[in-house]
Amino acid sequence: MAAVSIRRLTPLVNQVKPIAMSATLPTTSTAKREGDISDSFVSLSKTSRPPLPERFLDLKKSLIGGNEARVIESWKQVLRQLKVENETIAKAGPSVVPSIDFKNLDNGLVTLQSELKKRGVAVVRGIMPEKEARAYKDEIEEYVRQNPHTKAFPQNNPQVYELYWSAPQLKARAHPNLLKTQTALMSLWHTSDPKSEISISQALSYADRLRIRQPGDASFALGPHIDGGSVERWEKHGYGLGGVYDKVFEGNWESYDPWDASTRVDAVSDNYNGLGACSMFRMFQGWLSMSWTGPGEGTLKVYPNMKLSTVYMLLRPFFQAVKKVEEVTREEYLDEKNWDFAGENMTSALQGAEPGFGQELSTTLHPHLDLDKTMVHMPWIRPGDFVVWHCDTIHAVDNVHNGKTDSSVLYIPVCPVTELNARHMRQSREAFMKGTPSPDFPGGKGESEHVNRPTTDWLRSYAQVQGLRAAGLEKLVPASNDTVGAQTVTEKANGILGFE
Repeated sequence: MAAVSIRRLTPLVNQVKPIAMSATLPTTSTAKREGDISDSFVSLSKTSRPPLPERFLDLKKSLIGGNEARVIESWKQVLRQLKVENETIAKAGPSVVPSIDFKNLDNGLVTLQSELKKRGVAVVRGIMPEKEARAYKDEIEEYVRQNPHTKAFPQNNPQVYELYWSAPQLKARAHPNLLKTQTALMSLWHTSDPKSEISISQALSYADRLRIRQPGDASFALGPHIDGGSVERWEKHGYGLGGVYDKVFEGNWESYDPWDASTRVDAVSDNYNGLGACSMFRMFQGWLSMSWTGPGEGTLKVYPNMKLSTVYMLLRPFFQAVKKVEEVTREEYLDEKNWDFAGENMTSALQGAEPGFGQELSTTLHPHLDLDKTMVHMPWIRPGDFVVWHCDTIHAVDNVHNGKTDSSVLYIPVCPVTELNARHMRQSREAFMKGTPSPDFPGGKGESEHVNRPTTDWLRSYAQVQGLRAAGLEKLVPASNDTVGAQTVTEKANGILGFE
């Protein structure tokens, strides 16, 4: 068993003081059972779910109460815009995804800001040399060979590994170029309230899994979905705590701003302690490529109009088809005249949302998104490219990997400093020291008995100070231009992490 070095970190941990927990700032302290990525989604776990409890019907009625007429008009507007946008997306394909060269990161973000915000996805090319990124994959495979008991999905033919603390993952999260990119991407967000306790001047690391998908694989067929909770998006004690989607439920969807970080600070995305239900605020999800991968080769697919698709998904539970899809033509079925406000016939259903699982979407449940033709592939990707998508973006992976070589990535999101994120980081740091799984994910021994698992001393010897701060191993330092809220939360985060 690999020994974990805690010599330099122990004094910091011992300094952590008890802090009263806010009702809006839950922790993920409840131990989770063992599992894998299939436990995060109903479709992968093959579980059947009963109808949602009646309280969700009461919730739906209360969300739009008094605003029904405006919500109905919003629905019609969204359907009209989707009809046009879907055609644009289908014709453009992967070319609709904005790409930025790392060497031109600052100017590139300015130039592509409008398009990136609309699409909700981007490729940042050349974060690191191809050879360096590809070597990560080889190193991980050697780590797995040394530890054949590593959990994976599926276990008999692994494609997604339950690894969080391998050396390549730690190296990538601490890489100066990746940290610079994360900070630059966070600048696309803004705070409507300068007192909002969030700092986007430095990123915190989030320990996620990795994928090494082999040619021909059809087991990791994860369809369109959105991470970061499911029913929580409608719940008043979920995303409602920050008022994230209030404008949508008020029938004023065009005023909804998906890039306003102030509304996300208090939002709770995991009310059910789900296996893989992220409790940390991730502004972007992302992955670092370790392979050369093209469209159809086991790669990422997205619906590239984030705001429009989000509004449609949120309003979908309030409407129903007059005539069923088998009764009319497809065009007639999708026509706005065939969709009525549910009113007295409304049920508790939140299409594709189940407590404790990720939000899933489909052509059956969300027909107007036309997902069969609007889920576009990433363009050609090289090792060292960083792919990111806004936390509300619908995404999926190829049903079948039709390429000839592996499709390999390290999942690395973009996370700001908030009080909730700092609490998660404290737990994550403890998990790293023990070698147990990242707090949001299935539990168990994890890598605690893996040979050649990196220690905190190893990370300190490898990473620069920015990387150590991101990992919760050094004190956070506010930027000179930080808002009042950013300065406040940085001080709070340092206290939570045990730094005076």
